Amino acid sequence: MPTVSRWWSSRTAPQRIDLYTRWSFYAYLGGGLPLLALAIVGSAGPVGAAQVLAVRLFLVGAVVTAVAAVLLAARGLAAHRTGRRIPVSVPALAVAAALLTAAAGAWAFGPGADESPVIWSIGLPLGMVLTACTTVWSSRQLAVPALLVGALAGIAVAVGGSPVVAATVSAVVIGLTVYAVVLAFRFSVWVLDVVLEMERTRGLQLQLAVAEERLRFARDLHDVMGRNLSAIAVKGQLAGELVRRSRPEAADEVADIHRIAEESLRQVREVVRGYRSTDLTSELAGARSVLRAAGVACTVQGEDAAGALPEPVQVALGWVVREAVTNVLRHSAAGECAIALTRGDGEVGLTVTNDGVPGEPAGVGSGLAGLRERLAAGGGTLDAVRDGDRFRLTATLPIGGAR
Repeated sequence: MPTVSRWWSSRTAPQRIDLYTRWSFYAYLGGGLPLLALAIVGSAGPVGAAQVLAVRLFLVGAVVTAVAAVLLAARGLAAHRTGRRIPVSVPALAVAAALLTAAAGAWAFGPGADESPVIWSIGLPLGMVLTACTTVWSSRQLAVPALLVGALAGIAVAVGGSPVVAATVSAVVIGLTVYAVVLAFRFSVWVLDVVLEMERTRGLQLQLAVAEERLRFARDLHDVMGRNLSAIAVKGQLAGELVRRSRPEAADEVADIHRIAEESLRQVREVVRGYRSTDLTSELAGARSVLRAAGVACTVQGEDAAGALPEPVQVALGWVVREAVTNVLRHSAAGECAIALTRGDGEVGLTVTNDGVPGEPAGVGSGLAGLRERLAAGGGTLDAVRDGDRFRLTATLPIGGAR
């Protein structure tokens, strides 16, 4: 459905992995255990009248265990985001339900000629709960409980009259099977942890980039204003002293203060102008830094030729770089972005290509329309082309035509 596709495309990669991991647990635990319990009952064949109650208890216990396992998995996955430990009562409830379900299964299906229902009626509920515990326990902590599940299944088979060798083999097979499934789900949790940590790290990188830019601006402003303000303070004190003494030199000092103040104002405007509209070389370097900080592999070609372009051309193409980078970060899940600056006979071209374009077309935004008007005023053009999941923005401008 288009709505579902649009909803999925609007999610970031970490959010998609989180949803996939979460619902894999819910579907496997919530739906797998009751369905497999019904399969065990169907494969066991007819049971005696005294065992009918045990079969019913086994099916009800499978449903209760599934609910408890889903609750445990949900609380465990939520704990990975908050960093808090879940209450002990949650896994304790799930383990208790699984043990009661396994006991009901052992009572309902054993002893008998076929030992498979007994083995799986014990290994299945305990293994499901152990799978839910992968959200809170490490792989090493899960090894011993998995072997214990196999041991319980082997003991039940041995009590039912099977040879010791057969019971031992069953215990090993069930233990290894449970541990293999547990490790697979534990790996999914580990991948989710890595993705969430990378997402937090990327956010910190962006915050550091903003903080670094603020420090740079503060440093430039201090370098410009520090000396001038100190000079104004000293000359102000001197002018005041000369006025008190009725000295004619006071007028010269006041005029000098006025000159320094106007010079400071001009320098502050230059700093602000440089901060808000830097040269094209700085724009390309900033684009590469921001994209890489956001986890997008970025390559820039022709950066060395940017500084030789006329200032109006650099300003116009700088706006193109800013808008293109903004669109990559806001409207795509890009993994790579390529920026190429080419210069021909009397013309310069800038091409920005990225992948990760969502499935549903977003239309033409006001940003691109404004860029097209800005470039058209200088005789330039702007083309936006989409090819599958890739998007290419190409700007051309005559050298000397921008304004």
